[in-house]
Formats: sequence, C-alpha cells, structure tokens
Amino acid sequence: GVGEGDCVINVGVSGPGVVRAALAKAPKDAPIDRIADLIKRTAFKITRMGQLVGTVASEKLGVPFGIVDLSLAPTPAVGDSVAHILEEIGLETCGAYGTTAALAMLNDAVKKGGVMATSHVGGLSGAFIPVSEDAGMIHAAKEGILKLEKLEAMTAVCSVGLDMIVIPGETPADVISGIIADEAAIGMVNSKTTAVRLIPAIGRKVGETLDFGGLLGEGPVMPVNQTSDAVFINRGGRIPAPLQALKN
Repeated sequence: GVGEGDCVINVGVSGPGVVRAALAKAPKDAPIDRIADLIKRTAFKITRMGQLVGTVASEKLGVPFGIVDLSLAPTPAVGDSVAHILEEIGLETCGAYGTTAALAMLNDAVKKGGVMATSHVGGLSGAFIPVSEDAGMIHAAKEGILKLEKLEAMTAVCSVGLDMIVIPGETPADVISGIIADEAAIGMVNSKTTAVRLIPAIGRKVGETLDFGGLLGEGPVMPVNQTSDAVFINRGGRIPAPLQALKN
C-alpha cells in the first residue's frame, strides 16, 4: 500500500493444532473463563515465536518488519481443524447449539493473546471457518449437523464470512445473490470483515462430495433453502449505508 516499503517481511502464524492440544490437557470440568485464558496464553506463545522469527529475518535481510498475522487457518490435515478446537471446548460436534458462543470466545481469546505478544499484529488475526478446508467441519457438514444457517450465524463472530461452501449446481442465481446480501449485511451492521466463497457444484446433488484436492480439501454439497427471493434481488438499487454515528 501507499507509504509501505517495496519489500516488507510479514509473518503468518497458524496453530489450530497447538490450541487444540493445549485444550486437551485441561480438565473437562474447567470453567469457561479458564479455557479462554488457556487459549489466550497459547496464542501469546505462538505469536511471540512469530515476532521472534520476523525480527531476526528483518535484521538479517535488511528488510522492514511488517506484521504478524495469528489467524487460526485450518487445513484438511488431521489435527489442523478449528472445528475440533470448538469440540475440545465441549461441543459434541461443530454445529451444535453453543457453536457460535464458543467461536466468539475463541476468536476473542486469540486476539487478546496475540496483541500482548507483539506490537505488529495485523491481518485478520482470528479464527477462519472454511468448510472444505477443515476436517472437522467437513465431517459435521456430511453428518448434516453443520448447516448453512448455522455457518451464517458463526460469521457474525469470527474473522471471515461464508467460506468454501459447496452448494447444489441448480441453485438459482437470485438465491445465491440473497446469500451474499445476507452476509454483506452482517459485515455492515457489525463493522467487520466478511466474504463469500460459494461453489455451485454443477451436476451434483445434496449429499454428494466435491473433491478439490490439496489444501482446498473436499466439500459435501450442502442443502440450500431454495425459496425464491427474486423480487427482492431484482429491485436493483442499493441498500443505504447503516447508521454508525449514534453508536459513539
């Protein structure tokens, strides 16, 4: 960006497995504030390591140190799942009632631990919930426990939006537009980052699987409410910007 150096060192730290391993050692009857503190301390440790790596690399290369992003970004690999962290907190399966609350606590604790570990916190620095890229979410979606509506609620408290979700290829364009509009509304009203990565799987039905391979993983085709919102979407125009000033 304008004002930034032509070459900058940024460090990304992602440790879902580390956080889950720390939580696995906690007593099952530990109160939730103790769990939050454990997550915070774990985030502090891994962020501190990122700060050290960035500082040393910056000095040796003679390049300015930019930011440390401590986002918990999952992969399909075993032991690298944000959903499994939520289950370690106490949910039977990600998508159960309580998932949104647990995710909000996780996101907040990660940020609190990170901001104490470095003055260079940047990026989104929170929990990501891409369905096809998270082994625990893939399982929950296949079991029909994690649904699109629950994922939408989760996006109000995490760092991103509806991410890497496979939907039936026959889903009408106006329905997809409505999903995007709902997610944009969550972002506007909550003054937070949101995005939408929906993958219409042409020729695939609900329950079938679309395999992307590698870090993109695989996604079960999830059911979508096909009720028409065509009149709303086809009105055109713009939704007025939400009022923010009176919150001060």
